Amino acid sequence: MGTGSKLLKVNACGLYCEKGDFYIDPWKPVDKALITHGHSDHARWGMKKYLTHKCSYDILKFRLGKDIKVQTVEYRESLDMNGVKVSFHPAGHILGSAQIRMEAMGEVAVVTGDYKIHPDKTCEPFEPLKCNTFLTESTFALPIYCWQKDEDIFNDINSWWKKNIETGKTGIVYCYSLGKAQRIISGLDSSLGKIYTHGAVENINIIYRNNGVKLPDTVNASELKKGDSAEGSIVIAPPSANGTPWLRKFGNITDSFASGWMQVRGNRRRRNIDKGFVLSDHCDWKGLLKSVEYTGADNILITHGFSDILAKYLNKNGYNAAPLETKFEGESEDE
Repeated sequence: MGTGSKLLKVNACGLYCEKGDFYIDPWKPVDKALITHGHSDHARWGMKKYLTHKCSYDILKFRLGKDIKVQTVEYRESLDMNGVKVSFHPAGHILGSAQIRMEAMGEVAVVTGDYKIHPDKTCEPFEPLKCNTFLTESTFALPIYCWQKDEDIFNDINSWWKKNIETGKTGIVYCYSLGKAQRIISGLDSSLGKIYTHGAVENINIIYRNNGVKLPDTVNASELKKGDSAEGSIVIAPPSANGTPWLRKFGNITDSFASGWMQVRGNRRRRNIDKGFVLSDHCDWKGLLKSVEYTGADNILITHGFSDILAKYLNKNGYNAAPLETKFEGESEDE
């Protein structure tokens, strides 16, 4: 598939740098895979060798198996890969997430992976990069998506928790177990009560803490015994727990979902939940436009999301932009 780039093309296995002889987040098994972050649509099983940021090492080993071969780098550390200068830079998406910068043949190309420009406590903030070719995601590339400050969202979640305590209910927050859950936990007021977690979330909490991320104390919900009361606590669980018998241990519950998709009220009704919190680990519309503008790139490639809409808007405003078909999914249920 044509990309307008000397360094990047797409083939049956994924994004390929022919000169460097490596792939970025490939969707089929290859010899050398550079991985932007640990979500399952970007980090897949079956590669002979993985190269990723050091904070993604434990995530990849946990999710893909202890026997995989993983080499790690620091942010901004420069590597020579068959004449291509390669470096990883903070993407601000989740722990260890990285943009991958490539330089050779008079071109600088940047692949963002998933990213957001709003900083949070659980990962390195996004680093803007100048380049000629910019490959960006477009998960929330519609003007209706405009994120609030984290402080305002966490105040809303904690206020909801207080209300649940007053009414004798246990609040369930459904969110993606890698990244989103830890970001939410970082903003909870632990003085209000216990923070229980689903095992899928707690396993990732351990990895975050081992990599130096400070989180309030949490309790694995498996420690709740028959007859124990969780009234007044808050529970962080993956979306897959919704509607399962696992919830019975928490008694009288009220539930919520934290996602960028909650910007659209109909999504809350379709999920049959009581409350929606608009919180995303991806750029909103303004964030995407700001990122594109900063790069100074003359070639904008757009993947997973509203790529056609973003490309049309950018082209109308003087850019050379085009959608690029990949196997990435953006903010979807990642279990």
